Amino acid sequence: MARQHYKGSCQCGAVAYEVDADLDQTVTCNCSRCKRLGSVLTFVPAADFRLTAEGPVTEYLFNRKAIHHLFCPTCGIESYARGTSPDGTEVVAVNVNCLEGVDARALPSQAVDGASF
Repeated sequence: MARQHYKGSCQCGAVAYEVDADLDQTVTCNCSRCKRLGSVLTFVPAADFRLTAEGPVTEYLFNRKAIHHLFCPTCGIESYARGTSPDGTEVVAVNVNCLEGVDARALPSQAVDGASF
């Protein structure tokens, strides 16, 4: 699967976005947050992500406080998060479950041991 253009949102649509992503590289994580949420993630450069509906978001920081977990205060869905890659590049972690027309659980995913960080 090559890089494609997707639309995504929280459940109520107050937070919506467009993203160019390659879904061949999705990630699942067993950290205390991702495990509970069941997130399937893809990481994209911040330049490949554009908010189209900027409803209010609530931020949650935990552990190292390096990832800005942003969720809709109305429906509670975390459709994306912001952070930096190890080389300092700004990235967006997109919850693939929130992309239109995508079955995130049918994609090959790499398991990451976030619980050990």
